[in-house]
Amino acid sequence: MTLSKKSPQPRPGILEIQPYVGGKAKAKGANRAIRLASNENPLGASSAAIEAFRAAANSLHRYPDGGATQLREAIGAAEGLPVDRLVCGAGSDELIQLLVRGYAGPGDEVLYSQHGFLVYPLAAMAAGARPVAATEHSLTADVDALLAAVSARTRMVFLANPNNPTGSYLGRQAVARLRNGLPEDVLLVLDAAYAEYVEEADYDAGAELVAAHENVAMLRTFSKIHGLAALRLGWVYGPKAAIDVLNRIRGPFNVTAPAQAAGLAAIGDSDHVARSVASNAAQLARFREAVLTLGLEAPPSVGNFQLVRFPDPAKTAKAAKARLAGEGVLVRGMTSYGLPDCLRITIGLEEDMDSVIEGLRGFLA
Repeated sequence: MTLSKKSPQPRPGILEIQPYVGGKAKAKGANRAIRLASNENPLGASSAAIEAFRAAANSLHRYPDGGATQLREAIGAAEGLPVDRLVCGAGSDELIQLLVRGYAGPGDEVLYSQHGFLVYPLAAMAAGARPVAATEHSLTADVDALLAAVSARTRMVFLANPNNPTGSYLGRQAVARLRNGLPEDVLLVLDAAYAEYVEEADYDAGAELVAAHENVAMLRTFSKIHGLAALRLGWVYGPKAAIDVLNRIRGPFNVTAPAQAAGLAAIGDSDHVARSVASNAAQLARFREAVLTLGLEAPPSVGNFQLVRFPDPAKTAKAAKARLAGEGVLVRGMTSYGLPDCLRITIGLEEDMDSVIEGLRGFLA
């Protein structure tokens, strides 16, 4: 975009940002749309959360509680965390932006792994900082590579754990080694958006490290396991100093009252969470096995999605995505993540995954 020299000029670097593009919600020319492009919970939100959201409609003329007090108290009780070290936000996306804004700026660097969440570099650039990507090993964050990329200008390190879009994760010992190798004035942000789906014994979302150190924060979201993506609701657990910074720069009413009400109800519906985890585990295992049987590559995933690689240059990921879209199945291309030969496919219901498997089988025939 070219601006007239007489018009208001944005800060240097802003126009270099490529806006984030989410997964599509409609399939052009198809009678149906099976939405498997945005890692949404196919079971939807819990009935309790939906009812709480509806009830909140009676008070839309009232400002929300700016501190999300009841919601933070419920999160603290459920997770065993001190309430005064929690902040809620309009999705973890907002909290990522606020953390970068609070701790990095022009001349600083924000470090993340090669195939990490795209919002990390976008948030860094918006703050005037330089995003730095460390190489990964076998589509998994590499602790040694991350530590080697730390410079005197590094202010923050983002680690998506589990990582979107690869589905890989680092165990608690590896994450602790990363923390211990960082300078004390570098903030390590553990983005655990998919934590509830992980069943591996060596995984920890990050609460242990936050409790023990002054330079670690943990992000969580209601968008995935709780199925509240439309409401934009997330939270962060961090050191008191970081929480103070976030409370100083966030909007005074950054979380809506309906979102707070639905989130409060969602926390209390452990049965819905359990059903969501069980459904995902069953369909993820079945789908990965089917993908491998078709001759495609599918690295192990602990999230609610599966990365699929198309090794045959005659049968590309781009062509497969188009074929599936024509059949009403929406999946996510990975070119923006540096993985042009891959698709990321959300794990849906059994019938959804059957449609994907049949679509891929037909594409490869």
